[in-house]
Amino acid sequence: MERRARIYEGKAKILYETDDPDLLVQYFKDDATAFNAQKRGTIVGKGVMNNRISAALLTHLAEHGVPTHFVKLLSDREMLVKRLQIIKIEVVVRNIVAGSLSKRLGLPEGQALVEPVLEFFYKDDALGDPMINDYHIRMLRLASGTEMEAIVDGAFRVNELLTEYFDRRGIMLVDFKLEFGRYRGQILLGDEITPDGCRLWEKETRERLDKDRFRRDLGGVEEAYAEVLRRVCG
Repeated sequence: MERRARIYEGKAKILYETDDPDLLVQYFKDDATAFNAQKRGTIVGKGVMNNRISAALLTHLAEHGVPTHFVKLLSDREMLVKRLQIIKIEVVVRNIVAGSLSKRLGLPEGQALVEPVLEFFYKDDALGDPMINDYHIRMLRLASGTEMEAIVDGAFRVNELLTEYFDRRGIMLVDFKLEFGRYRGQILLGDEITPDGCRLWEKETRERLDKDRFRRDLGGVEEAYAEVLRRVCG
């Protein structure tokens, strides 16, 4: 597979075209950002760890019927993925109160939710990715009703599978974000599933094993990512 021109660079990843128009190389960086990129830094080795973690989790989901963009690992920092038309909706699934949900609703962090809460955000860096609802999605024509059904069903299925997966490894899946895209008439799960976009707490101690350690200057960031990698990949 020949890696060609760079077509996109985000906060944590770079996408490259390949000699197959349907496939891209997704490269994971060590760069770290928080608070809409107001805070920037580097997490040493993050790209290598996130590449392996995401590959393992996306493989697990695919094996249980969730269609994803993941094709195969190419190197320590690269994976081959299907080229999606990304839907500009970030989907957040919440199982336990943390972060912005705590601030918005005045609820204590760590409170378990009676049922998972689904939130949608408009993917637009210039606007700060504002929260939106079904009416906004229809108004902006971001996705059709059928596509949203697939996205919602997919998000809840991912939550069910990953909550169980992490629980068996002594980790609480507090919340996480997902992105979806169109591929040959189908909705696929895209992007990544890593400690960058998930809140993961150690089950016994509730120690944070995710990017909150970077956001909140807690230290031990690389060690937390390495622990998630160890539990996910062995």
